[in-house]
Amino acid sequence: MEKTVKLSAILVANQLDIKGLKAFFDIKPAYDSSTELMFSFGNDRYQYFFNYGVIVFSGHSEEEIKIAVKSTQPYLKDPNSSWLRDDHEISIQPGDMEFDFDQLIVAHLDTKVMRIAMFNLAQSVALDRYHSVSENLLTEIKGFTRDLEATGKLSIGRREMIKFIGKALNTQNEIADNIYIFDAPEQVWDDEYLDRLHKGLMKHFDLRVRFSEIEYTLRIIEENLSVFREISHQRESSILEWIIIALILVEVVNLFVDKILK
Repeated sequence: MEKTVKLSAILVANQLDIKGLKAFFDIKPAYDSSTELMFSFGNDRYQYFFNYGVIVFSGHSEEEIKIAVKSTQPYLKDPNSSWLRDDHEISIQPGDMEFDFDQLIVAHLDTKVMRIAMFNLAQSVALDRYHSVSENLLTEIKGFTRDLEATGKLSIGRREMIKFIGKALNTQNEIADNIYIFDAPEQVWDDEYLDRLHKGLMKHFDLRVRFSEIEYTLRIIEENLSVFREISHQRESSILEWIIIALILVEVVNLFVDKILK
């Protein structure tokens, strides 16, 4: 018997209060940890919450999704005004596992299979967000380098540069905390089928490739900032040298004046 279930992963906030959400729901979770929370509502209907701001829905209508997100508003930290979203389908059909363009085909569907599928879809949406953030940072960097080429001077002050460096470092830290490209969920370790499903979905969503692209972009940003810091230090050293020269000149002038007056 063929059956299709729709998955919808939505980035609704920069962070979710997993502990608060667990207390909010009065049912036992299908899976929970300090960073993830998954609930089953029967008939292949699930809600999977991730601390990095993504909620994945399975078997929910659009109206149900809107109501569910609205009910979790108190537990959204820095909510997004516009949602970042990705949809995918799971089709249950006899035969071997297949990965089509926008559909996963499996022979059976249970909570374990659903969790792996929802987990990878959530990672895909998170990577979309970090790709956008890193590209925005790179665009800003390009603006500074164009000004440097045109005027020979940096158009960013020391304080703004430090804030920009903090923003880039925070992005790197968030990626390290939230993207588990190299760490498979523990449930795939002793299950060959789930392991094949996880690796297949990672390849299907190009998670490693996209992660590497973000890493490369952040590395370029880091190298540019390193050059900017060096230029800034040289500029401050030059200013300090001129201040010292000015003080020496003032002292020399004072000595001449004192001699003339005497």
